[in-house]
Amino acid sequence: MPDYDLLRAYLAAQTKDELVLTMDAIEEIIDDALPRASQRASWWETDRAPEEQMPQREACIAAGFVATRLPDGSGVKFNRKTAKFLRKWK
Repeated sequence: MPDYDLLRAYLAAQTKDELVLTMDAIEEIIDDALPRASQRASWWETDRAPEEQMPQREACIAAGFVATRLPDGSGVKFNRKTAKFLRKWK
């Protein structure tokens, strides 16, 4: 299973409030292949089943970001959120 702590660390080090990473870039960051499920938008969505703990979403939230898969499936957009927004997911 990929180490999403590496993704969390990468996102936490970012200074921008929004960034887009290709699937290849994410795989490079985590030093592993993403599962096929990562091609589905729901795999990244923070609002979908928040009670279900998923390591990739937890890593993004821990870094202060929410993730949204790009419509064409080529990558993921990460948006920094306020602590108030993120509290409901912890």
